Amino acid sequence: MASVHFFEKGQGQPLVLIHGFCEIGVMWADFAEELSRSFRVICPDLPGFGQSPLPQKQISLEETAVILEEWMEENSIHDPILIGHSLGGYVCLALLELMSSKIKGIGLFHSTSFADDLEKKDIRNRTLVFLKKNGVEKFVTSFIPPLFSEEHRSQFQTEIDRAVEQAKQSTLEGLIAFTEAMRDRKDRFEVLKAFSGPKLMIAGTEDGAVRIERSRQQKEAVTDYFELEGTGHMGMIEEKQKSLEIIRDFCLKNS
Repeated sequence: MASVHFFEKGQGQPLVLIHGFCEIGVMWADFAEELSRSFRVICPDLPGFGQSPLPQKQISLEETAVILEEWMEENSIHDPILIGHSLGGYVCLALLELMSSKIKGIGLFHSTSFADDLEKKDIRNRTLVFLKKNGVEKFVTSFIPPLFSEEHRSQFQTEIDRAVEQAKQSTLEGLIAFTEAMRDRKDRFEVLKAFSGPKLMIAGTEDGAVRIERSRQQKEAVTDYFELEGTGHMGMIEEKQKSLEIIRDFCLKNS
């Protein structure tokens, strides 16, 4: 059994917030504080990030889902609402495929049910080369700032610096393993579409990692769809209050 580090706050309907690539569970601290007034909020570190060890050198999203299913069982997290940012959304979809009848609702936050296209796979391959050559610190320092929309970068410099510091807690093995896992993940649009529970998608109109056109192609597959105007890939920071309200309303309506 792989060990999963996490923190939790509050009681009631379980709400699992899953971080993205180069992130750790504590990135949700402010959200957990607010949402814990109404829900039991649980924020894990994915394997290879933060304080959760990577169980083996290579890991697929399917294997990650199995680890998290066992972790949820062990910690009596039943009928959860899952919200995932970016890579966290891919993990949510793998969990949905694995245990759909045991999941109450799902939210994709700057994430997508589509597989990587050839252009994106090429970017992942270049990332792997850079990581192996330069290591964690040099990679995260260059990777994090462009996740924010250009016009927000100077405004959120403190938050960008904090995100870079948190990203430095990623292991090189974890970054390599999940870059490969994201590159090789399957398309789960039909999985998302077939799920009969509530489904949320939050997209940023200036998101360079998950293009807004791609998000709009998935509107039909979800029950609740929102766009954050002028926002990049980091809506939980760039449009914090609005993102928080969307998630809170979605969970209140469906818990």
